[in-house]
Amino acid sequence: MKMLFSAATLLLAAVLPLGSAQAQSVDRNATLNIAYGNRPGTLDPYLTTNNATSDVDRHIFETLFTINAKFEPVPELVQSYTLSEDRKTYTFVLRDGIHFHDGQPLTADDVVASMNRWLAVSTQGKANLPGVQFSKVDDKTVTFTLAAPSLITLNVLADVKNIAAIMPKRIIDAANSSKKPVTDLVGTGPYKLAEFKPGDYLHLTRYDQYQSRTEPASGLSGQKKADVKDIWFRYITDESTRLAGAMTGEYDLVFQLPKDNIDTLSSAPDLSLFQPQGGGSLITYLFNKNQGPFANVKLRQAFNLALDVHQTLLAGYSDPRFFKEDPSLGFPDQVDWYSEAGKPFWNQHKLDEARALVKTSGYNGEEVVIIATKEYAELYNLAIVAQQVLKQIGVKSRLDVYDWPTVLQRRQDPKNFDLCALEFSMRQVLHQYPFLDSRARFPGLSNSPEIDSVLDAIKQAPSLQEAKPLVDKLNVLSWQYLPVIVLGRTTPDAVAIKSNVKGFQDLIGPILWNVSVTQP
Repeated sequence: MKMLFSAATLLLAAVLPLGSAQAQSVDRNATLNIAYGNRPGTLDPYLTTNNATSDVDRHIFETLFTINAKFEPVPELVQSYTLSEDRKTYTFVLRDGIHFHDGQPLTADDVVASMNRWLAVSTQGKANLPGVQFSKVDDKTVTFTLAAPSLITLNVLADVKNIAAIMPKRIIDAANSSKKPVTDLVGTGPYKLAEFKPGDYLHLTRYDQYQSRTEPASGLSGQKKADVKDIWFRYITDESTRLAGAMTGEYDLVFQLPKDNIDTLSSAPDLSLFQPQGGGSLITYLFNKNQGPFANVKLRQAFNLALDVHQTLLAGYSDPRFFKEDPSLGFPDQVDWYSEAGKPFWNQHKLDEARALVKTSGYNGEEVVIIATKEYAELYNLAIVAQQVLKQIGVKSRLDVYDWPTVLQRRQDPKNFDLCALEFSMRQVLHQYPFLDSRARFPGLSNSPEIDSVLDAIKQAPSLQEAKPLVDKLNVLSWQYLPVIVLGRTTPDAVAIKSNVKGFQDLIGPILWNVSVTQP
């Protein structure tokens, strides 16, 4: 017997606060000017997990499933779905009346084309849904079959960073033919792309024909109201300029505030600091495991042995308010995914043992290339620390510094780097961290059959509770193989918001629908 699920029964019925704009006059022609610190390397949501892309794309595109405020996957473009008795075949019925920004109706052909490209090129598709293909049943129905039942299928489809965006078939066909990233961004979301000037700004404008869900807003799900007409992401890479813009009121929202000076904003007039209540990012060092010195696991282990986590994070983030020291791949409030099993391998700070391990690793004086950017101040600081630690244990290194889009591009070729500091936004399930599964082919190129096997075993477990020993095993294997070193996690970044901006929310990135601007 098949199980039937409706969107109404699956969406959380809690309403997030949308501010007090109702008591004032909302300016429907308002513009949001946003100071944003990092520039996207690409806007193609299938090809990157970078925040600078996903923070914009979530307002343009919609997905089959998204997540609510409890990080649960719930339908977005899907009206209802069935799961076969063997838990392998999903059938999705699409919502009626949905149109793309170019005026064309959403059909099963668009979904099949979009999802099959996402499965083929995204880290999430390659790692977590290998061999899956979407098929059309009729104009409003699509289906796909897994090789084996999986606990995380809907979480993967609802990924908020490697977004499984639904686009018109014509755009997907053009991208497949040219083998180039999508640049014609046409979705079904509440905002559409008006103009993108790389390195300077990106302009979104309201899609007046948007068809919202009617369920209460919760996280990224439910009702979406485009109460602001235009949204401008201004790419301001200098953090002191962003700070000044927040202080003077030049910008309505300011992201990536400089941590050393954030306290100065507390007394600024007509300004508030929004502090997300959940989320944050894993703070890591990512190794190139495909070639170069760190292809040798002993050298990775030597670097890990040498690290003093507290001093490293303090150098990167300046104040313990902005980070938490923790070895787990999961966050503490993720009870199914949190594990302290890797703690014995973490924060050892044993320099003599590290130097001895360098000698037995076969290291022969090669220069380690640390790739970095000053556009992420904290990550740049961590790169400096890495260079100092390597020097302490007798490993040569150099720092290659580029703008962020160039870092993203150069990181794709393992010949260009050996080590970099990276943050990975909190994800619903550990499988969504792209550095773990070798099948994801994420930069750094993990290659651990043992880790892959445990990831698969977790997916196929009868329940997450029964998978808990496997989660512990995954953490231990990760610390032994070291695809990355997990230093800890960030506390969510504060956002500076002008007092006439109401209803801003954050869930692994900004939520700009349901935001309004009141008239003075």
